[in-house]
Amino acid sequence: MYKEKLDKILLNVQKPARYIGGEVNSVSKDKSKVDVRFAFCFPETYDIGMSHLGMKILYSLKNNVENYWCERVFMPLPDMAAEMRKNDILLYGLESLEPVRNFDFIGFTLQYELTYTNILAMLDLAGLPVLASARKNLNPIVVGGGPCACNPEPLTDFFDLFVMGEGEEVNLELMSLYETCKSEKKSKSEFLEKAAQIDGIYVPLLYNVTYKTNNTINKITPEKTVKKRIVKELDKAFTPDKFVVPFCEIVHDRAISEILRGCIRGCRFCQAGFIYRPYRERSEDKILGNIKSLCENTGYDEVSLSSLSTGDYGKIEELLVRLTNYTSSKNINLSLPSMRIDSFNDEILQQVKSVRKSGLTFAPEAGTQRLRDIINKNITEEDILKGCKIAFEGGYTSVKLYFMLGLPGETDDDLEGIKHLIDKIIDLYYALPNRPKGKQISVSVTLSTFIPKPFTPFEFEPQLSREEITRRRKFLLGILKNKKVSISWSDYDVSVLEAALARGDRRLGQVIMRAWKSGCELDGWEEHFDFEKWEKAFADCGTDMTFYANRRREYDEIPPWAMLDMLVSREFLIAENKRAVSGITTPSCREKCAGCGIGGVCNE
Repeated sequence: MYKEKLDKILLNVQKPARYIGGEVNSVSKDKSKVDVRFAFCFPETYDIGMSHLGMKILYSLKNNVENYWCERVFMPLPDMAAEMRKNDILLYGLESLEPVRNFDFIGFTLQYELTYTNILAMLDLAGLPVLASARKNLNPIVVGGGPCACNPEPLTDFFDLFVMGEGEEVNLELMSLYETCKSEKKSKSEFLEKAAQIDGIYVPLLYNVTYKTNNTINKITPEKTVKKRIVKELDKAFTPDKFVVPFCEIVHDRAISEILRGCIRGCRFCQAGFIYRPYRERSEDKILGNIKSLCENTGYDEVSLSSLSTGDYGKIEELLVRLTNYTSSKNINLSLPSMRIDSFNDEILQQVKSVRKSGLTFAPEAGTQRLRDIINKNITEEDILKGCKIAFEGGYTSVKLYFMLGLPGETDDDLEGIKHLIDKIIDLYYALPNRPKGKQISVSVTLSTFIPKPFTPFEFEPQLSREEITRRRKFLLGILKNKKVSISWSDYDVSVLEAALARGDRRLGQVIMRAWKSGCELDGWEEHFDFEKWEKAFADCGTDMTFYANRRREYDEIPPWAMLDMLVSREFLIAENKRAVSGITTPSCREKCAGCGIGGVCNE
């Protein structure tokens, strides 16, 4: 127990409540009755990690098993990390305040490529070798899961295994196997061989990769694929009835209820829309029951509906009526994020007004219909203007618009289209007779650089060079002169590194190691990100970042993730890429099955 040591140092760090545990609904257990201990590590700060729904679900799921104990672990900020090293405090679980190196599992959720060096930092702070090959004992087993696990190859040097897909069922199967192997005194290699037999478990040690002289992959052996796990019926998936309530403010400090998984839309740039397939909805009764339980057990006065596209819920208006009957009676705010502009209407507006008083966010992504068709956004200019009109007539005077720069097929005409669309939105506001009187419109524009991601139709596409993205940004800024419009954009250094890591192979492990050893940590934070160190790490390892980020990939090239099956077929992704080149759209799953490979699993 580190309690006494922590008492001496916590006043020396910012927001010490991040590091003390003991929050309402946190789970403590009698160690003598626990057979398997799991450290759920979020490789970001407490404020970010505690907002994540997936962590809340798996934390409660594992702790519902009497002899399993799951504890939470987060990335300490530099002030706390320095104090820990100075006072011989290893990385610890918040529930027991004991070192995680003594746990059976150390599991990392892989949400964002720029957290990869944080993983190494946390393993090192735990007093463990960062290389999986140097950890010889059965415990701890280092596990990875989450969206970035769809291409875990850059991390294979550091992890023992990866969980592919949804974790509710496979996590318990893995822990049960470990419990057996532990009691039978099996070795680590014996456990890993048995774990690889569980559907959805990828053990990289069992695969070998060779390369061609042009640095592309020659062969992956064995030619055996690991299929992601899914929970077929969402109503039967485990749903927590309470969350740990933090002592300090976090990013999303509210109850969260998941209403659906997957997406029916098929935007060709969107990784989540493909790797989270098939589309499944939770029933109205289950959603309402979950929200009641969460609010009663946490005391939260705000609840958010979680999904990739809330407006696509089959009976969204009926659901909202039932939910608002409850939330209004209890003075609870209902938040509806992830709203597509073509599903925005007056009924939904009434629900968001109490929470989103400052403005609404829409994502046209592109300025012209031609480019929106290429990316399969499947919204029209009419949809965009209609959504804005509803918002303005409902009393809103500001709107936030998301666009991407460098999309496949983009031209300067498409950039001019962004300006024309914004002009039409501003003109629309002033043309409305019932707009808010005496108030100016405010339009915030965010420009993100396109990043090609695995398991999307655009995984074959290059990210544009720094010079070309800079030129396009300057071109757009040169024509967007309206004082009512504010513009922000993503940092190209961050975008190109994310692209390289997203499509990287296992040779990038040495680059990540080199970057971390040179001081790279908390790369997702602007004040800590040091691109020059990353450039040097690539150069020192004889590796070219542009090879991974800025190169078009041929359809017959073997991708680093070829041994993994996210259920959407490669043939479908290639066909979608070809349709994009021709500007041909694909209807939503609700309109017509596109034959993505999910087949009978999808309830759409």
